[in-house]
Amino acid sequence: GLVKEWELKKYTTWNGYPVQLVNYEKKGDFSLLFTTTDGRLINTRELNFDLEYSGSRTVTLSGDNEFAIDLVLPTATGGRIVKRLTFRNGEYDFEAELRFSRVSDVIANFEYQVVWESGLRYAEQNSIDESGFAAAYAYAGKELTEIDAPSVEERPEKTLSGVVDWVAMRTKYFALALIPGKGSSEGAYLEGARKHAPDKGAMESYNIAVRMPFKGAVEETATVTVYLGPVDYDLLKSYDIDLEEIVSLGWAWLIRPISEYIMLPLMSALHYVVPNWGVVIILFSIIIKIALHPLTRSSMRSMKRMQALQPMMNEIREKYKDDPQKMNQQILNLYKEYGVNPAGGCFPILLQLPILIALYNVFRATIELRQASFVWWITDLSIPDTIVSLPFEIPLFGVKDVSGLALMMGITMFIQQKMTVKDPRQKAMVWLMPVLMTLLFNSFPSGLNLYYFVFNLLSIGQQIIVNRQADDQPLRKVEPKKRRQGGIFGRLTKDLPRLKR
Repeated sequence: GLVKEWELKKYTTWNGYPVQLVNYEKKGDFSLLFTTTDGRLINTRELNFDLEYSGSRTVTLSGDNEFAIDLVLPTATGGRIVKRLTFRNGEYDFEAELRFSRVSDVIANFEYQVVWESGLRYAEQNSIDESGFAAAYAYAGKELTEIDAPSVEERPEKTLSGVVDWVAMRTKYFALALIPGKGSSEGAYLEGARKHAPDKGAMESYNIAVRMPFKGAVEETATVTVYLGPVDYDLLKSYDIDLEEIVSLGWAWLIRPISEYIMLPLMSALHYVVPNWGVVIILFSIIIKIALHPLTRSSMRSMKRMQALQPMMNEIREKYKDDPQKMNQQILNLYKEYGVNPAGGCFPILLQLPILIALYNVFRATIELRQASFVWWITDLSIPDTIVSLPFEIPLFGVKDVSGLALMMGITMFIQQKMTVKDPRQKAMVWLMPVLMTLLFNSFPSGLNLYYFVFNLLSIGQQIIVNRQADDQPLRKVEPKKRRQGGIFGRLTKDLPRLKR
């Protein structure tokens, strides 16, 4: 009575085979677990269900058609457990109606569990990256409980009591969810494990269960909807049970709202007009750059003014090199004299960080970028774009395959650093930061690197404009503000003649 295979027609694995989510090597999944009145633990995956017909049968659905099949498990005392599975055309889910007839003398403890024990099959080439997204979840009372198996040594588990809305597990781009009828559950169980895979890979597998009440009546019925499909935000949201919470969009209190209500709708709107996701990312970069223009312009102007003060600051450092306290005071006076805020270049950048982190999460989690090609060697925007493989591996970073877009992004970052860093003490940063960022971004999805590359190009153009404007406006001292008496008394007396002594 198990689901042995579940193949997605619209998606293929990294090597071109149809995505198969069920672990058929373990003979399928989706079973019932309960304790009998004589103390035995029964898992129905070990028992044979009866069908209305023998042999194999193929059913093809079209339009609004649906198909139901009854799997019947008879008991020795004349009762039976029926799993009626109903499949609808064009849907990633099926409905399981569980019928219990005259089994009160079989099921003990007034409870049974609907379980999925074998995890989901991986579909991507990089198992480490896919395991980085793999997790199991339970959702109850508007709160999400998550477990992750971070190492081979750990085997996390979690038991929840009370009504749960759903339990789920996911890989990078695909998910499974068990959704009981509203208010019909009484708890959940989550368990995870991690194991090594060939070529320094890793595989994570999760066991999830919904705990269901059994009242011992002559006839009882419960329903569980089983979702097996893509981690598609809009599709999961359409279930209207907060199933989209499993989509990795960043911190719930800050980053996720930006990802959910700004980034995703904007990308969807652009793709509605432009079919190529690479072009969408370029247009997206331009829009974000325009939106951030006031902040980045302020940051660039502040940094330019700091550069203009650099010769005077060097003179002060040389003059008071033996008196650090005096030197710092003189530099602060210099800032005040010319109206320069030393934090002015950093603060706008800090304000941009939530947006940039939200973009990072969106590009990594968006299934639409999976296997979406752009131009030339960029055939999949969801994985790194390899242009050459090194005969060795770079220590610490583990880089062997070189990403073309990451390299281009690093070059544009070097140009930016060259344009902005003028302090002789920071010359190492001109090349150090671009090299480090290139190595770090080398394993990032090509869609994300394409975004940062275009964003950097636009920033270079913006920096050129700001530099020209700054050259036309030489640095001037700030006029000291005249003190005036404030408040009501000040306004009443400001026009009165001054008394002479």
